[in-house]
Amino acid sequence: MRSRTAPASRVATVAVALLGLLLSFLSLGTPTHAAPTGFRIDDGRLLEASGNDFVMRGVNHAHTWFPDRISSLAHIKAKGANTVRVVLSSGDRWTRNDTADVANVVSQCKRNRLICVLEVHDTTGYGEQSGAVTLSRAADYWISVQSALTGQEDYVIVNIGNEPHGNIGYTAWTADTKAAIQRLRNAGFDHTIMVDAPNWGQDWAFTMRDNAASVFAADPDANTIFSIHMYGVFDTAAEITDYLNRFVTAKLPVVVGEFGHDHSDGNPDEDTILAVAQQLRLGYLGWSWSGNGGGVEYLDMVTNFDPDQLTSWGRRLFDGANGIAATAKEAAIYSSGGGDTTAPTAPGAPTVSGVTSSSATLKWGAASDATGVTGYDIVRVSGGGETVATSTATTSAPLTGLSPDTSYTFAVYARDAAGNRSPRSATVTFTTSSGGSSASCGVGYRVTGSWPGGFQGEITLRNTGTSAINGWTLRWTFPDSQRITNLWGGTATQSGSEVSVAAASYTATIPAAGSVTLGFTASRATANPSPTAFTLNGAACSVS
Repeated sequence: MRSRTAPASRVATVAVALLGLLLSFLSLGTPTHAAPTGFRIDDGRLLEASGNDFVMRGVNHAHTWFPDRISSLAHIKAKGANTVRVVLSSGDRWTRNDTADVANVVSQCKRNRLICVLEVHDTTGYGEQSGAVTLSRAADYWISVQSALTGQEDYVIVNIGNEPHGNIGYTAWTADTKAAIQRLRNAGFDHTIMVDAPNWGQDWAFTMRDNAASVFAADPDANTIFSIHMYGVFDTAAEITDYLNRFVTAKLPVVVGEFGHDHSDGNPDEDTILAVAQQLRLGYLGWSWSGNGGGVEYLDMVTNFDPDQLTSWGRRLFDGANGIAATAKEAAIYSSGGGDTTAPTAPGAPTVSGVTSSSATLKWGAASDATGVTGYDIVRVSGGGETVATSTATTSAPLTGLSPDTSYTFAVYARDAAGNRSPRSATVTFTTSSGGSSASCGVGYRVTGSWPGGFQGEITLRNTGTSAINGWTLRWTFPDSQRITNLWGGTATQSGSEVSVAAASYTATIPAAGSVTLGFTASRATANPSPTAFTLNGAACSVS
């Protein structure tokens, strides 16, 4: 989701756009394609493998920024949703969601009987937004986590990239989208693929609308669905009705992948969006469950992730006319008992050995499953939340990169071939040994800018020793509720108030008497106190 006002020139392009739409629709043929193994597109409709017509009714959840809020999926299901669109990051703009975390998200969707639409958010506004990446880069990410998705075609739809072009260079959307689809197909993805519109998802220039037929034809599996985001551009009933009806008339699949009841670029007509989607039997996914900032907090459906505190927008979407509670139907794969939805048993209680200042080894008893356990996810438990630490196919795992003289609590989940996740094992708690003397390093921390609810910071990491540092991990604890939203110069992970940053390839080496600088943006409460202690590779640094 990103606010952008449609330029006045959009009206002037309508006549040309309509002609292009007609020509593109006339050119639509029936491509040769493989039989999809899960969700599929047939005659412009999204069908489950069983042939059941599936209409998405759900919401977006900002998982990549709030990984400790995975319990929100259960709350979203309890409100009546049948689908959740989950925000992920390729690691280019925010902390990367790795294979283990993606597998966990899929497992939690299945446990809560939700269809999972997974999207990469780092593409948002490419060409106009600083730091945004290409659809090709998003395809790289999907291929890198493919093992978590293979076999999940009944439960998962792959949304290649969120709002993949801004209002600059958006005419490249068609070629870029075709190429990304074909890369995923060539890599062996059999999933239904979802593609977002350009122009910050709102397609005011009609690039997606007018080229949808050729993009669909370019998919060798004929298994692509189009996603329009409806904010200020769609502020009249006529615009909403016309846009969606054109896809339906052309028998091209479409879903409203994001929309709200208000926005900084205009006031979308949410009543018409809901009514027309219901009339045409089209899916919709509202933005978003909770955690919005930057002036659009009014788009939260619940306050502070509390399912008992529905906002006016949440009440409208879940309980209003044509809303989720009144219209959602659970996917047949769950209600019919199709596929393997039985989770493994919980692993045995883990034990710990070989504890040092920065590492330890966990072992646990094997879980059992009717079709076989394929892997284990090890999670750190902290403050009521969980963070995936590592994954393994065996019943033991090394834990590295720990901080000295620190208490840790870990637990284990088992996974089977269908992606079902077991109940959590018992926990084990241990404390690492002291890290000894201070490292030869110094840290300078400063806030370079701030705004309501957020700020930008800078960290200078200095090598005060006589030899080069080759590879590093920097850790600190925020004293308040600050949370990293983007970091450059390294890869950040955050669990509660504890932050860990691993070096990027271009900052990994710090020569003697040299330094590297990291920058980041973060959310904050009213106060914004600075951290007072940092460790480098487990040993304390001086702070200035």
